[in-house]
Amino acid sequence: QVQLVESGGGLVEAGGSLRVSCAASGLTFKIYAMAWFRQAPGKEREFVAAISWSGSSTDYAEAVKGRFTVSRDNVKNTMYLQMNNLKPEDTAVYYCAANTAARLPLRFGYNYWGQGVQVTVSS
Repeated sequence: QVQLVESGGGLVEAGGSLRVSCAASGLTFKIYAMAWFRQAPGKEREFVAAISWSGSSTDYAEAVKGRFTVSRDNVKNTMYLQMNNLKPEDTAVYYCAANTAARLPLRFGYNYWGQGVQVTVSS
C-alpha cells in the first residue's frame, strides 16, 4: 500500500533553518506531483508548496515564498522541504501528500497523505 513518511521536524529558533523529508513507497513516485501542507493549532490545513513529477516546476504559498524550497529525488523516492528564516507563525504539523492524478504542481486533488511531522519555531 502507499506510504508517505515524514521526518526531520523539531524545535528551532526564529530565523533558523530546518529540512523535512518525505519518503514514499507503494507508488510510482517519479510520475506524480507531490506537495507539502501544514496545519497549525486551531486552524485549517493549508497549502505550502508543490512540485511537479520531474521537479522542474514548483508552486509556493505566498507566506513561504522566498524562504522555503521544495525539491525531490526520484531515485530515492523522497521529497524535501528546506525551510529558511523560519518564523513563529510557521509552527505547525507539516504533511506531505501525493496526487496520483496529476503531474503538475497543483494545490488540490491530493489523495495520499503522510502522518505529519511537528515543526515548532520559538520566538
